[in-house]
Amino acid sequence: MHKGLTLTVIFQAQSLNFGEGIANISELKKLTRGDGNLYTFASRQCLRYDIVRLGSMFYNWNTQVVDKSKGTVQFKDNCTIKDSEEMDLFGYMKTSKKGDDEKGGSNVRSAVARLSHAISLEPYRSDMDFLNNKGLADRIGEHPNLANVEQHFSFYTYTITIDLDNIGKDGNIDLDDKDKAKRVDQLLSIIKVLNRNIRGRQENLAPLFIIGGIYDIPNPFFLGRMKLNYRNNRPCIDSNILKQTLETKIFDNDIDKATSIGIVCDIFDNEDEIKSLFKDRSYSIEKFFENLKNDVKIYYGV
Repeated sequence: MHKGLTLTVIFQAQSLNFGEGIANISELKKLTRGDGNLYTFASRQCLRYDIVRLGSMFYNWNTQVVDKSKGTVQFKDNCTIKDSEEMDLFGYMKTSKKGDDEKGGSNVRSAVARLSHAISLEPYRSDMDFLNNKGLADRIGEHPNLANVEQHFSFYTYTITIDLDNIGKDGNIDLDDKDKAKRVDQLLSIIKVLNRNIRGRQENLAPLFIIGGIYDIPNPFFLGRMKLNYRNNRPCIDSNILKQTLETKIFDNDIDKATSIGIVCDIFDNEDEIKSLFKDRSYSIEKFFENLKNDVKIYYGV
C-alpha cells in the first residue's frame, strides 16, 4: 500500500496553450463535450514545463540532463534521479539501438508525480483578438502583417497526484528521506505560485481554490469533480459533488478526515457554504500549503 498526495486546483487565467493553427489564425487547444460546448485546455506537458522552469529558477534544479546523441532528444544514460529532480518526479525513457551485444529497447521509469490537463470550467465562445505589427511596419514604410488569435479568459482546473513511497526510488537508488521530503516540499512551493510565460504575458496559475491531502493510496479523488455554476453573476463551486466525493472510502476509511481546502476570499459566491462543508479544515491558500508540507515531513520522519 502506497501513500499518495493529491491536489486539485482551480485558478483563473487567459489563453494558456495554442495548437498548430491555420493560416494566420492561432488556435487554442480545445476539447468538445457532449453538451456541444468547446472547452480550452493547457496540456499536462505545458504544466510540467512551467513547473520545471520554476524549479530551475527557484531551487536550481538541474536541467542539463538531456542530449541528442541517439538521434532523438532524451535524458542522458549517465544521469539518474540523483542528478535530476525532474527525472525523479516526472519519470523518463531512455532508448537504445540494437547492436551486436545489445537487444535494444528502452529503459522506462514511470512518473511519480502525475499531472492532468488544466481544463477550462467555462465554455469557449469564439472570442478573437485581431493583431498586427503596424508599429514595426511604419518604421520602414511597409504594410503591417495581420494575425488573428483565439482568446479565452476562464477558470481552469487540474489535478496532481504524487506517489510518496516512490519519490527518490529507482532501481538500486534510494535517496535519503530528507531529500525525498525536500523534493516534495519544493514541488508544493512551485504549485503555490505557478505561472506561465506565453506570448508576452505572464499568466498566474496559482490556486484560487485547492482541495486534497495525503491518503492511503495515490489516487486523484477530486479529478473531474470540479464544476462551476454562476449565481448573482458570481462563480460558485458545486458543493454537492464535493460532498459526495468526501464519502469515498478506502479500506473502510472515508477520505473526509484526510481532506482539507484552501480558498481565496471573495472569489466564489458560495464561499461560506464550501467552508462549512470542511469546518476546521478550511484554510487560506498559504496555511493550506504550510499544513500539507508539515504532513509531508511527518510522513518521511524528518
